[in-house]
This record gives sequence, C-alpha cells and structure tokens, in this order.
Amino acid sequence: MSETATAKVQPGKGERFIRYLEELADKEDRAALACLRRSLGKSPGEAAETHRYVLRFNPEQWDEWAYYLIAGLFAMHPESWRKTEDDKRLTNLGASFAWLKSKTDSDSIEKRFVALLDCHADDLADHLRHAVSLLRSKEIPVDWLQLLRDLRNWNHEDRFVQRGWARAFWGGNQADNEQSS
Repeated sequence: MSETATAKVQPGKGERFIRYLEELADKEDRAALACLRRSLGKSPGEAAETHRYVLRFNPEQWDEWAYYLIAGLFAMHPESWRKTEDDKRLTNLGASFAWLKSKTDSDSIEKRFVALLDCHADDLADHLRHAVSLLRSKEIPVDWLQLLRDLRNWNHEDRFVQRGWARAFWGGNQADNEQSS
C-alpha cells in the first residue's frame, strides 16, 4: 500500500473545533464554558474574551458567526449526539426536535420548530438559543458538527437545510430516536 492509502484522513476545521469544545466540557473547564456562554446574545466577536477559543481554528471570515454561535450554544448545552458509523439515523436539529416531541408530546414543540424553520438568518441566533435551551431541559443531545454545517448553509437558496430538518422531524425518525434513548 502507498503511504497516502494508509495515512489517516485529517479531520476538517469544523470537526477539530467541535472536538475542542467537547474536550473543554470533558475537562469541565467551567471558566471557558462560562466565557463562551456569555457570548450568546451578542454579535460574533463582540465578547472579546471568546476570540481565544474560536479564532484559533481560523474560520473563514464569512462563517465566523457560525463558529461563535456554536461555541456559545455548546457551552450552554454540552451534550453531543454521538453517532456510530453504522448509524443511519438523521442527527440534525430536526431529529433532536423529533426526539424532544416524542418525550414531551406538546403541541408547542412543533410550533417552535416551525418558527425556527421560518426564521430569517438575522433572527437565527435568538431562535437557536431558545431551541437549545429547550433541548437542554429534556437532556436531548445535539449533533454540534451537523449544526455547524447547517448554519453555514442556512441562507442557501434551495433551503436544503430547512428541508432536511423538516424531513427529520416529520419523516419518521422519532421512533428510532426513542429506541436509542
């Protein structure tokens, strides 16, 4: 075998970023997580103390906002959805909401989810803060890497992120999630 065939594939910037956040949580670095939580509700980079945790991953300027937002949201609810390689379930935020709905059976969950799907990118941070807080209250995990990817594509003209979340929420993923909890 050639050297390149046996070499391990290096994780991407987003994967390294999420792994770093998970390490902060695993080490119970309360100061770092508190710092990141304080950034919620502020413009990306407005809380200068968060730069040391986010900018080390050198995100592109056009998607820095997504890194800052994920950092704050993760610090609020550092419960990662760990998916195995053979797991075929969807793990986007729609799947987390489907899991939440199966646990609570509340009509307001669906209304909140629809509001999230319909929100403009300018309002997304606020909607996500409330959504993640709700997921935290019921100990529902979030696939943080998938959420980072989805945020970076939120404004795509095809709205494939929103359709993917809707598919996970209404498409029958709920029973699979209940069995795994």
